[in-house]
Amino acid sequence: MLERYPANPIITPEMIPDIPPQIIDATSVFNSGAIKIDDNYILLLRVQNRGRQTFLLYADSDDGIHFNIKPEIIQWQGLEKLHKQPYHIYDPRIHLINDRYFIMFAMDFDHGCELGLGVTDDFIEYKFLGIVSDGDYRNGVLFPHKIKGEYLRYDRPNRNNLNKTAATGSEIWLSRSPDLLHWQPVAPVIAGRSHYWDEMIGAGPPPIKTRQGWLQIYHGIAVHLASIYIYQTGVFLADLDNPAQIISRCTCNILEPRTLYELTGQVPNVCFPCGIIVEEYDAEGFALPHSEVKIYYGAADTVLALATTTIQELIVASKN
Repeated sequence: MLERYPANPIITPEMIPDIPPQIIDATSVFNSGAIKIDDNYILLLRVQNRGRQTFLLYADSDDGIHFNIKPEIIQWQGLEKLHKQPYHIYDPRIHLINDRYFIMFAMDFDHGCELGLGVTDDFIEYKFLGIVSDGDYRNGVLFPHKIKGEYLRYDRPNRNNLNKTAATGSEIWLSRSPDLLHWQPVAPVIAGRSHYWDEMIGAGPPPIKTRQGWLQIYHGIAVHLASIYIYQTGVFLADLDNPAQIISRCTCNILEPRTLYELTGQVPNVCFPCGIIVEEYDAEGFALPHSEVKIYYGAADTVLALATTTIQELIVASKN
């Protein structure tokens, strides 16, 4: 269903420029947010150094494949006002809302993970707007406009503790907000399916608006194999007016670890979708069925890879 770019991975740790003293000989680059502005493809890269510290870096491209990486670490203005210091800011998702670029990301603290929200107008200066979750949450993705007068997002409450360190989750929820800053849960959307490929789940890239519904890529984790977790990719379709209502959901995954760069690395057996670019929309903002879709995914938490498909193929996959 998804076609891997033949020259994957498209970004490796060796391509990350040294930025002393924080980044020298980067260890990994993965789980990157993506957006296309005019003819410019933009990624926000999650990069780790040899101390397993996490940084976000900007990269751009004129073809969505070969990227130039800016040798500067993204700094969040306003982060210093937090009364607690995050250990990591990671897994960014980029959203265009009201002509501004909002970035939602995970933030690790002593007590767990929370969702943070930032904004940029030019991908030069970045402003931290605040923590936008109450409790342990991850995998927040925003809808591109208000629905029935409210902002909406998919997110995942972390209520399952598998390894006694970091909590995870088995449900994707819909939440609502009047202002993008204050959020309330609305309803569960989908739950993990015990004993199958998506026992633990979380939203991937931001949802895509199609004539048939909201198209959402998500990741699923098979945990029942006991000795290893396998991160895979799936898709579902949700109602345009009520995204908590599911129209269809794939039975099988649409991408799973099979290549060497997906099977071996910092965390083996991982295909983690985080960025998406749809090439063609109609005049009303709906993705065209024949449009190519670029999905950027972290492989083995070590490198960044690219897979392509079309909107119609994803819709069909959600129904099989």
